[in-house]
Amino acid sequence: MSASDTIFPGEARLDIGQRRAALRLALLAAALLVTFGAVPALASDYWLSSIIIPALVMGLAGIGLNLLMGFAGLVSIGSAAFMSVGAFATYNLLLRAPGLPLPIVLVLAGLCAAAAGILFGLPALRIRGFYLGASTLGAQFFFEWLFTNYAWFSNDSQSLTISAPRLELFGADLQSATGRYLLVAAVGLALIALAFAVTRSRIGRDWAAIRDMETAAAVIGVPVARRKLQAYAVSSFVLGIVGALWAFAYLGTADGHTFNLDKSFQILFIVLIGGTATIFGNFLGAAFIVLTPILLDRLGGTSGLGLLSDPGAAANLQHIIFGAIIVWLLVKEPDGLSALLRRATQALARRAA
Repeated sequence: MSASDTIFPGEARLDIGQRRAALRLALLAAALLVTFGAVPALASDYWLSSIIIPALVMGLAGIGLNLLMGFAGLVSIGSAAFMSVGAFATYNLLLRAPGLPLPIVLVLAGLCAAAAGILFGLPALRIRGFYLGASTLGAQFFFEWLFTNYAWFSNDSQSLTISAPRLELFGADLQSATGRYLLVAAVGLALIALAFAVTRSRIGRDWAAIRDMETAAAVIGVPVARRKLQAYAVSSFVLGIVGALWAFAYLGTADGHTFNLDKSFQILFIVLIGGTATIFGNFLGAAFIVLTPILLDRLGGTSGLGLLSDPGAAANLQHIIFGAIIVWLLVKEPDGLSALLRRATQALARRAA
């Protein structure tokens, strides 16, 4: 074997690795350019406020639950409860400590939600499956009761609602649709980076081991109890920040009933439709959740069908469609829309090659 035979394969592998790294950098640069350049420049206020912002925020909420359910294999039916903790914590921090900058407030609100997640994640150390889901459901009812019965959290408001404080960052006004979109996009980019960092770290590998076989993970030395609580903490941290964005960057006002059980099931549907154990698949599920009602409304308005024109019938039809797609995905494609998109992309690439 000549010296060239031992060098060229390594050089080829290095060249392939460099090409992949360059492709990732190019895709990242293009995504940043579209997110922070093209979208705010081209999208109207209606698109930003009514479609893009809620889709982004709900996609981030899906990431928060997916970190727990898809990557760690744990269960939670109280995602909206931790969103409410983040929203009310953000409101009170901005109200009672006005000198704190907005990024610090969001981090502190996320930590408050993480503490709540650890508290209600303690049953995960002893129970699993359906029973664990029932215990997290307790968080949903507890925090909804708490924020609707104690006016201190809403600054003694008679309506028990919280209104968005003035959103600004380093003196820049974020009250406009473009400003709120840029806030959501910047925070979302940070949360996506956090999700990638955690899932590709030792913690993420331990979560995957617990998800696949908890007994085997304990045998090889994975600290199962600590990793489970860390999963609830990280998931709730993300959901807490997302709750603040939902309340103040999208709705503008909220109360304890804003983050009800329906919202928790919406987030669960996003994970199931987009795909478990994926990051960007959550945005596919969120786009479906946000766009389907709008498409049904447009269809009902243009078709002239009495069934679709009736709001109650349209809402019921929406629920039927959601249920049918979830059942179909669970049977035919457990990995969700992200797997379908990945296979379609690979098929197109093979045809092009």
